[in-house]
Amino acid sequence: MKVGFLLSLALGVVLMVAVTVLWLVLDGLGVFTSVGDTVKEATQSENNSGFDLQHFLSLKNTLFFSGIVAIVDVILVTALATLGAFLYNLTASFTGGIEVTLAEED
Repeated sequence: MKVGFLLSLALGVVLMVAVTVLWLVLDGLGVFTSVGDTVKEATQSENNSGFDLQHFLSLKNTLFFSGIVAIVDVILVTALATLGAFLYNLTASFTGGIEVTLAEED
């Protein structure tokens, strides 16, 4: 359980860093501005100003959603790793396990 938790925690941190770097690169290239202008122009009508994609995909909102995904990931991966280890140990106790010899003993 401890190893599964630490690995899933590391995966969550990697997810957050990757999302941040990807968002900064896309924002630097102006992707959000151009796509946001196109969406706003397409959804604009007489009584509203259209959908604001730039506000919806802000860094704060993106990191908040990624944080929720990372927390759920940590919980699920830890639980699944623990369950998998339990099932493996249960199966190995019934069948005797698998013996692998990497070097011959003298």
